[in-house]
Formats: sequence, structure tokens, C-alpha cells
Amino acid sequence: MRQIAVIMVMLVMLPAVLAGAVRAQAEAYVLSEAQSGEVLMEKNADESRPVGSLAKLMTAYVTAQAIADGRLSLDTRLTAGEGVRGMPGASIWLVPGDTATVGELLDGLLIGNANDAALVLAEGVSGDVETFVMDMNAAAFDLGMRRTRFTSPQGFDDPAAVSTARDMARLAAAVLQCDGLEPSLTTWRRVIREDSVPAELVNENVLTRTMDGCLGLKAAHSPAAGACLTAAAARDGMVLTAVILGAPDEDARFTLARQLFREGFAGWQVTAPAFAEEFLRPLPVRGGTAAAVGIRPARMPLLAVPGDARLDCTVVLPQYLTAPVTAGQRVGTVYFYHDGALLGETPLLAADPVPRMTWGEAVHQAVRRVAG
Repeated sequence: MRQIAVIMVMLVMLPAVLAGAVRAQAEAYVLSEAQSGEVLMEKNADESRPVGSLAKLMTAYVTAQAIADGRLSLDTRLTAGEGVRGMPGASIWLVPGDTATVGELLDGLLIGNANDAALVLAEGVSGDVETFVMDMNAAAFDLGMRRTRFTSPQGFDDPAAVSTARDMARLAAAVLQCDGLEPSLTTWRRVIREDSVPAELVNENVLTRTMDGCLGLKAAHSPAAGACLTAAAARDGMVLTAVILGAPDEDARFTLARQLFREGFAGWQVTAPAFAEEFLRPLPVRGGTAAAVGIRPARMPLLAVPGDARLDCTVVLPQYLTAPVTAGQRVGTVYFYHDGALLGETPLLAADPVPRMTWGEAVHQAVRRVAG
């Protein structure tokens, strides 16, 4: 019986031991909830590292912004310049003078990892590669990717080109919001340019064909970066993104991603927090035409919380406001915590305007009080 008990304990411990071994294989990773941006699990999340052709996600993002701005469409045809001649690495066999639609080039970029497609998109969006790289870095700054620098639209290995797992998670969440990119992110196999020189594309991200709920994104590998992956999956209203950097081999990154997704979906849920509105008594106003103003919360944030979590909230408001007060003016904040950790916050707004009291209005109110 003693031997059986020992064996049973070992079997119970085995999954946890294996999970730890899988995680140890990657240099850095992040599992985050895409809608809230909350990081659920991490390792070396802010360590600067090469990310290789994961940079093509930013190339796709900048292109998607140009589409959203009306400068391009998926049907816009772009012409390949001299730079595609002799382009190293994966390609869709473009030669100078060839044309392809933006949609075909995005397929080549995201499904086929094509370096010539990245070049043609860069020149089509920004005029030249140097300007496009500046646009990539400006977009990274706007997304809060403060530890990231891109040096090419292809993501060629370069000591100056670095990012972090946390920054790449921010980029992945932004890319998932871009109209028109979803087919290129999630397709396993596609043939493009069938009217000229057909190119068969096969996605390096095998999760696009092997994992239910997969929302795609991109796999990458290079001598400097190792095996890397950004992947996303949706289940029960929750969208998780996994970023894995520096895995020892291509299979290890997918094994770790599946493990992170399993634990994330099993252990967390997305919720819009609520709190008792008796905390929001009217706030006194000094020097205004009304003595107080009502308070309302802005739209509640979505928060990723452990499955059995109980949220605590703290409301921070001043003792009074000074007129004038505008409707929608931020007057305070409500903070949401779990086990002492801040998960999110939302502004508290003035529900109505309160103009400053003028001498004429003061006299008018005094006369009304006397008359009443």
C-alpha cells in the first residue's frame, strides 16, 4: 500500500513537473488577456531580445493603419522595385516590375513569411524603407512598446533590433483589432498570384490548423532570436495572447503555447467589474449654480481575474469641486483590486454641467428664496 501511495503522489505531481520543464525551455514568455491587456503569466517579460521576423507583425500593423486611413485598400496593386532582386530568405518570387495586391502581399508576409512582400509593402505605404522603419518605430511608441526598436520591415537579425515579450504582446493585441488582417493571420495554406507566377504559402504557425479557437498571428525563427511565436486563441468570451521568445526549437514554442493557453483558460475569466453606486453620492460644488453634482463611472474596463476571484474596489473623490464643472469632466477614480494587486481602474465623471455662479445669478437666487 505504501508503494501504491508513493506512485499515486508521483503521478499527481507529474503534470506540474512537466509544465515547469516546458516553461524553462523558453528564454522569455508572456500570457496576456488581449482585451484588458492584463498579463496572467510571464518570464523575463521585459528582457530585451531579438525577435526576428516577428517584426513582420508591425509591418502588417502599419499597413493596416494605411488601409484604415484610406491610403490603400486590400485590392490596391503595388509594383515591386529593384530591391526585390536577390532578396534573401523566404519570398513569393517577385521580380522588379511585378505587381501584386496589398491583400496578396499581406498573405505573403504573414502566411509565407516573405521578405520581398515586406519590402513592397514598406515602399508602397511609406515611399521607401527608411521612412517605413521610422513609421514602425513611431507606431511602437504609440502602442507603449517602450523597449522595442525595429530596423527593417522583414525583421532581419540586427544587434540594434530588439523587443520584449511584453511589448510583443501589446503589438499582438493591436494587430488582432485590425480590419482585414484576420484571414492572413489564421490561414494554414494558400496559393496567391495565380494569374502570374503562383506562390504556395504554408504557415509556420502550426497552431492555425491544430488548435481550436486559434486566432493566428505568427511564428518565427532565426539564428539570433531562436524559435519565437506570437499566438492568440479565444474561448468563452476571453482572448488570450501568448508570446514566446528564444525557445530551443520549433516544437518547444508550440508545446509551451498550448500549455499556457490551457492554464489561462482554465484559471481565469474575463469580467466587467461592478461596485455599489451608493459610493457615488452627489459631490458638493463651491461657487456654482448648483450645490452638488451627480457622479457616474465611465465605461467599466474588462478585467481578467482568477476563476473564483472576489474583487475589492476603492473610490477616490475630492471633498468638493469648484465651479465651473463640465458634464463628463473627470472628478475621481475607482480602483479594482484582487488580493491587494491592482487589476484596473475607471474614471468617475461629472454627470451634469455646473456653471460658475455670477453676481446676477446670485441676486436672482436670493430674490427667489425671499419670494418663496
